[in-house]
Amino acid sequence: MEVLKYKARGIRKAIVEMIHSAGSGHPGGALSCADVMAALYFCYMRHRPDDPTWTDRDRFVLCKGHAAPVLYATLALAGYFPYEELLTLRKFGSRLQGHPDMKRTPGLDASTGSIGQGLSIACGLALGAKLQGKQWRVFALLGDGDLDEGQTWEAAMFASHYRLYNLVAIIDRNGLQVDGPTEKVMSLEPVCRKWAAFGWRVMEIDGNKMEEVVEALEWAVGGSCGRRTSRPSCIVARTIKGKGVSIMEGNPDFHGRAPSQEEYEIAMRELGTG
Repeated sequence: MEVLKYKARGIRKAIVEMIHSAGSGHPGGALSCADVMAALYFCYMRHRPDDPTWTDRDRFVLCKGHAAPVLYATLALAGYFPYEELLTLRKFGSRLQGHPDMKRTPGLDASTGSIGQGLSIACGLALGAKLQGKQWRVFALLGDGDLDEGQTWEAAMFASHYRLYNLVAIIDRNGLQVDGPTEKVMSLEPVCRKWAAFGWRVMEIDGNKMEEVVEALEWAVGGSCGRRTSRPSCIVARTIKGKGVSIMEGNPDFHGRAPSQEEYEIAMRELGTG
């Protein structure tokens, strides 16, 4: 467990470093889901950094594509490309663009960015595996914004109808968007009851507590093997936007703004040097 917490802190540190270097990006929603990403890539997902296109790997779809720094940081720490490359984020000619591009960056299974489309891609991957009798699973990480889009709910119906037991959706429910709290801009609650009504297995957790993240993924992976259920699984992870950096936590100003030099130094002190 401590190793996963250490990985999550390393992911957060890399997020702040690369966004500060780029001078633009979305730190808040990237920091909020670092714990989930650490548990996925360093514990539960089957993947090979030395063979990114390994046929039997589990697939991952970052539906909230603007949070690409959390994915790039995770991939770099896992060994898909050199850590130093993170500082090329959003720069001309870089493989690390503002939104994931699977044709340029190793380790990606989908190009994402338009909110609401990611779960549909994940459904297609999961159905393909099921039809081919493959054992790999599909993990999709959605943000609050994805739940504002009708296409997400169409995909939720699709997954339930076709009994995509090999699909796990994780909702990074940090409750904030660029204009403020989601419940003031466009109410999303009751999130858990909505997913259950669409025919999904649902578990709600504190997405910033590694123990709960691990327990939820254990539950989801147990169902995704098809022996316990024929339904897709949804983890509603309640998180804090900007988690790990005090000046960013719960602050919608950091939805899409890079830290200043002073803010960067504060963040680095809080995240540590290890």
